[in-house]
Amino acid sequence: MCAGVFAPAAPTRPDGLTDPVLNRTFRDGPAYLLMSSERWTRAGVRHNGPSPKKVQLSSDGIGVMSKTTVKDVSTEPEPQRAAAEPRTAGGSLAFALLLLITGAAGLLASWVITIDKFKLLEAKVDGKTFTPGCSLNPVVSCGSVMESKQAAAFGFPNPMLGLVSYGIVICVAMSLLARARYPRWYWLTFNFGTLFGVGFCTWLMYQSLYRIGALCLWCSLAWVATIIMFWYVTSFNVRNDFLPAPRWLKSFFGEFTWVLPVLHIGVIGVLIMTRWWDFWTS
Repeated sequence: MCAGVFAPAAPTRPDGLTDPVLNRTFRDGPAYLLMSSERWTRAGVRHNGPSPKKVQLSSDGIGVMSKTTVKDVSTEPEPQRAAAEPRTAGGSLAFALLLLITGAAGLLASWVITIDKFKLLEAKVDGKTFTPGCSLNPVVSCGSVMESKQAAAFGFPNPMLGLVSYGIVICVAMSLLARARYPRWYWLTFNFGTLFGVGFCTWLMYQSLYRIGALCLWCSLAWVATIIMFWYVTSFNVRNDFLPAPRWLKSFFGEFTWVLPVLHIGVIGVLIMTRWWDFWTS
């Protein structure tokens, strides 16, 4: 930047008028050119960019000179975001439909079991008997399962828990169909819910096979829906790096997710067959 230059006042004639010749000499001097360039700079900045900073120089009574600093905004970096937004993920159409179907199947099973439970209680109050429609034989007997103490593990009928849980799954599926995206904590919470469902269904399977000694078809439908739901939600979280996993496991889930629920359900089928083998073969 150049230092301020102060120009003397234009000389005047004895009669008080400005001498044109002397004034022309002043206009051709370096001080006038510098002042003109300063005015031109201010005009250019006024039309092409933000207001420049003006620094007022000292004055000795002869003239005042200002210095203009032009700021080049084109080369300044853009301000960075204060905090990075969390990564979100949305499911595909097939994944959303799978959650919708399994959630609807579990909700249907819970609804039917709840209605039959109420009818059983009403029949007891009236001194009558009620046989659910899914009670087909001594092994496939929904009534025996509904009247057991395991049917109210938390102090209320188990299907009431299913009405809420599978309803939430349907809501998640509908939001995915609407292209909703959720952060990592949401998917991990959802995965934990399906894990709890699989664990609870596993406990109910053991109770049905080895303690109650009977099967409930509607309960079995809820078991299958929960197992499929759990493995596909887990696969989704692994493939999207929401759950830490080695590369080979990510590749496996990307291609063969269907193998795990098939094997899981197949093991349960084998246990059911071996538990009542004499009944099935008689």
